[in-house]
Amino acid sequence: MNAQQGIDPSVAPSGTGCVECDDAGGWWVHLRRCAQCGHIGCCDDSPSKHATAHAKATGHQLIRSFEPGEEWFWNYRTSEAYDSGPALAPPENHPLDQPVPGPAGHVPANWQEVLG
Repeated sequence: MNAQQGIDPSVAPSGTGCVECDDAGGWWVHLRRCAQCGHIGCCDDSPSKHATAHAKATGHQLIRSFEPGEEWFWNYRTSEAYDSGPALAPPENHPLDQPVPGPAGHVPANWQEVLG
């Protein structure tokens, strides 16, 4: 995997949480980082699925987990998973004190029921 395949290791993440959820006061289960532009979006288990929406809107096909201790990548175009890949600009994950799901204060008490 390299920049020609949609990875720019020099680009920092867009923040510590899902950009769109943060703007709308929403919440997420897990976070994903666009390997090309650094956009942080929420995973497909989250109510809004912003990481997938970003990939569809931009054509940026590769994401990396933005969860602590996870280094895997996913290719939306080919539906392939990779255990690891090139190091990306720091930080490599959301802050360790950020709850999962998150962010603090936005997750409904019945979040598991909401996800059904």
